[in-house]
Amino acid sequence: EVQLVESGGGLVQAGGSLRLSCVASGFSVDDYTIGWFRQAPGKEREGVACISSSITRTHGTAYYADSAKGRCTVSSDNAKNTVYLEMNNLKPEDTAVYYCAAAVDYGLGYTYLVDVDEYDYWGQGTQVTVSS
Repeated sequence: EVQLVESGGGLVQAGGSLRLSCVASGFSVDDYTIGWFRQAPGKEREGVACISSSITRTHGTAYYADSAKGRCTVSSDNAKNTVYLEMNNLKPEDTAVYYCAAAVDYGLGYTYLVDVDEYDYWGQGTQVTVSS
Protein backbone atom coordinates (compact mmCIF):
# COMPACT_ATOMS: atom_id res chain seq x y z
CA GLU A 1 0.00 0.00 0.00
CA VAL A 2 1.33 3.40 -0.98
CA GLN A 3 1.31 5.90 1.84
CA LEU A 4 2.76 9.35 2.55
CA VAL A 5 2.81 10.70 6.07
CA GLU A 6 3.77 14.27 6.85
CA SER A 7 4.94 15.57 10.20
CA GLY A 8 6.80 18.50 11.68
CA GLY A 9 4.19 21.20 11.43
CA GLY A 10 3.25 23.42 14.33
CA LEU A 11 2.98 26.93 15.66
CA VAL A 12 6.02 29.15 15.22
CA GLN A 13 6.71 32.84 15.49
CA ALA A 14 7.54 34.91 12.45
CA GLY A 15 11.22 34.53 11.62
CA GLY A 16 11.33 31.02 12.99
CA SER A 17 12.05 27.73 11.26
CA LEU A 18 10.43 24.35 10.78
CA ARG A 19 11.45 21.13 9.12
CA LEU A 20 8.65 19.09 7.64
CA SER A 21 9.10 15.39 6.99
CA CYS A 22 7.34 13.18 4.47
CA VAL A 23 7.79 9.47 5.12
CA ALA A 24 6.88 7.23 2.21
CA SER A 25 5.92 3.57 2.23
CA GLY A 26 5.00 1.21 -0.56
CA PHE A 27 7.41 2.80 -3.04
CA SER A 28 10.84 4.38 -3.15
CA VAL A 29 11.05 8.18 -3.04
CA ASP A 30 14.11 7.88 -5.25
CA ASP A 31 11.91 6.69 -8.12
CA TYR A 32 9.31 9.47 -7.95
CA THR A 33 9.15 13.22 -8.02
CA ILE A 34 8.14 14.35 -4.54
CA GLY A 35 6.41 17.68 -4.18
CA TRP A 36 5.48 19.91 -1.28
CA PHE A 37 2.28 21.90 -1.60
CA ARG A 38 0.33 24.12 0.73
CA GLN A 39 -3.24 25.28 1.01
CA ALA A 40 -4.43 28.19 3.08
CA PRO A 41 -8.11 28.68 3.94
CA GLY A 42 -10.04 29.96 0.95
CA LYS A 43 -7.10 29.56 -1.40
CA GLU A 44 -6.07 27.02 -4.00
CA ARG A 45 -3.39 24.47 -3.32
CA GLU A 46 -0.03 25.79 -4.51
CA GLY A 47 3.37 24.28 -5.03
CA VAL A 48 6.17 25.19 -2.65
CA ALA A 49 8.99 22.92 -3.80
CA CYS A 50 9.62 19.61 -5.46
CA ILE A 51 12.53 17.29 -6.03
CA SER A 52 12.94 15.05 -9.05
CA SER A 53 13.68 11.37 -8.93
CA SER A 54 17.12 10.01 -9.75
CA ILE A 55 15.87 7.92 -12.67
CA THR A 56 15.25 10.65 -15.26
CA ARG A 57 17.34 13.35 -16.90
CA THR A 58 16.37 15.85 -14.18
CA HIS A 59 18.04 13.56 -11.62
CA GLY A 60 17.38 14.97 -8.16
CA THR A 61 16.86 18.57 -9.28
CA ALA A 62 14.96 20.77 -6.84
CA TYR A 63 12.45 23.41 -7.95
CA TYR A 64 11.07 26.18 -5.78
CA ALA A 65 8.21 28.61 -5.93
CA ASP A 66 9.28 32.24 -5.88
CA SER A 67 7.88 32.55 -2.35
CA ALA A 68 10.15 29.72 -1.22
CA LYS A 69 13.39 30.62 -2.92
CA GLY A 70 16.09 31.52 -0.44
CA ARG A 71 13.99 30.38 2.51
CA CYS A 72 13.22 26.73 1.82
CA THR A 73 15.26 23.65 1.03
CA VAL A 74 13.86 20.33 -0.16
CA SER A 75 16.00 17.25 0.33
CA SER A 76 15.71 13.50 0.21
CA ASP A 77 17.10 10.75 2.43
CA ASN A 78 16.73 7.58 0.40
CA ALA A 79 17.88 5.36 3.26
CA LYS A 80 14.95 6.61 5.34
CA ASN A 81 12.62 6.88 2.33
CA THR A 82 11.86 10.38 3.53
CA VAL A 83 11.74 13.81 1.91
CA TYR A 84 12.18 16.96 3.96
CA LEU A 85 11.17 20.56 3.54
CA GLU A 86 13.19 22.92 5.67
CA MET A 87 11.64 26.36 6.00
CA ASN A 88 13.42 29.36 7.46
CA ASN A 89 12.44 32.96 8.13
CA LEU A 90 8.80 31.96 8.22
CA LYS A 91 6.17 34.62 7.65
CA PRO A 92 2.49 34.77 8.66
CA GLU A 93 1.56 34.33 5.00
CA ASP A 94 3.20 30.88 5.13
CA THR A 95 0.37 29.69 7.36
CA ALA A 96 -1.33 26.76 5.63
CA VAL A 97 -1.75 23.02 5.60
CA TYR A 98 1.33 21.52 3.96
CA TYR A 99 1.05 18.37 1.89
CA CYS A 100 3.61 16.12 0.29
CA ALA A 101 2.77 14.21 -2.86
CA ALA A 102 4.39 11.72 -5.21
CA ALA A 103 4.33 11.74 -8.99
CA VAL A 104 5.59 9.25 -11.52
CA ASP A 105 8.58 11.05 -12.94
CA TYR A 106 8.42 11.54 -16.71
CA GLY A 107 11.19 14.10 -16.60
CA LEU A 108 8.84 17.10 -16.78
CA GLY A 109 10.89 19.07 -14.27
CA TYR A 110 9.28 22.38 -13.32
CA THR A 111 5.82 21.14 -14.36
CA TYR A 112 5.67 19.15 -11.15
CA LEU A 113 5.92 22.34 -9.11
CA VAL A 114 2.85 23.93 -10.64
CA ASP A 115 0.56 21.09 -11.72
CA VAL A 116 -1.15 19.22 -8.90
CA ASP A 117 -2.79 16.90 -11.43
CA GLU A 118 0.57 15.28 -12.15
CA TYR A 119 0.57 13.72 -8.69
CA ASP A 120 -0.66 10.22 -7.96
CA TYR A 121 -0.40 10.03 -4.20
CA TRP A 122 -0.97 12.56 -1.43
CA GLY A 123 -0.38 12.69 2.29
CA GLN A 124 -2.94 13.89 4.81
CA GLY A 125 -1.19 17.20 5.48
CA THR A 126 0.39 18.95 8.43
CA GLN A 127 -0.65 22.36 9.74
CA VAL A 128 1.88 25.18 9.83
CA THR A 129 0.85 28.33 11.68
CA VAL A 130 3.11 31.37 11.80
CA SER A 131 2.24 34.06 14.30
CA SER A 132 3.23 37.69 13.85
